[in-house]
Amino acid sequence: MELDPKADRSDVAWSVVGRKDYDAASVLRPEALLREARRQKQLPFVPVPEVCVLDPDGDVVRHIKKMGKGRAHEGWACYHTDLVAFDLGDCGEVGIVGCAVGAPFAVLVAEQLFASGCRLIVSVTSAGQIIPIGPTPYFVLIDRALRDEGTSHHYLPPATHVEAPDAELLAAAEQEFRKLADISVHRGPAWTTDAPYRETEAAIAAARDLGALAVEMEAAALYAFANAARRSIVCLAHVTNAMARSEGDFEKGEADGTTATLAVVAATIRAWSASRGRHR
Repeated sequence: MELDPKADRSDVAWSVVGRKDYDAASVLRPEALLREARRQKQLPFVPVPEVCVLDPDGDVVRHIKKMGKGRAHEGWACYHTDLVAFDLGDCGEVGIVGCAVGAPFAVLVAEQLFASGCRLIVSVTSAGQIIPIGPTPYFVLIDRALRDEGTSHHYLPPATHVEAPDAELLAAAEQEFRKLADISVHRGPAWTTDAPYRETEAAIAAARDLGALAVEMEAAALYAFANAARRSIVCLAHVTNAMARSEGDFEKGEADGTTATLAVVAATIRAWSASRGRHR
């Protein structure tokens, strides 16, 4: 039956988890958007570093700039963010994007990073404690995420969780994390929400029942994109708080958590580099 284009359909529900063609190509592609941004901004085509970091809180980016160790990447054509390149010891040059908070923004940036030459993204986001597993701050290596946001449903069919795209890489990263002194890294699930100020007692209890160790805002979407596009992404939650229910929450540690965060990122890169060497 042909629909009347003038008919009032305002009462028809539009569901983010409704029917979608997951095999269909998108009309708007990151490569095309970046092409036009380079033209408008008169930027050269310069690939980004192979490894890039998403820093939703922006603490690492601010620290790198404060220490005078970073430089603006000359070819990054994103309309919404800056890419800072810096040297991370024996890991070489790494790119980092700060303040891409939330599932839609994180995936927008991730798509553009991979379209610009990135091979691995490490996302380290601050997170709230759901199941206590030690004194904060500590890290959770996210191996699956509860999909309580909308972006992941544009990449994968509905499901309760989305798994990390590379279990072998996570296992290798775990081995590297064990070598870090005074940094606690646990492995487990996270709860990805796009409404942090709607973390009700009932929602927290439901996430706890499903085993979520922490709540954050990006992992489910990043992992859905990574699985659908066959990209390498590792998500870590830096558990720093219990939803501010007591004073003194949100303490990240030395240099606003930058020292520990960069150590965890470097360990992840070493695991990834070793994994690539085994598969060559």
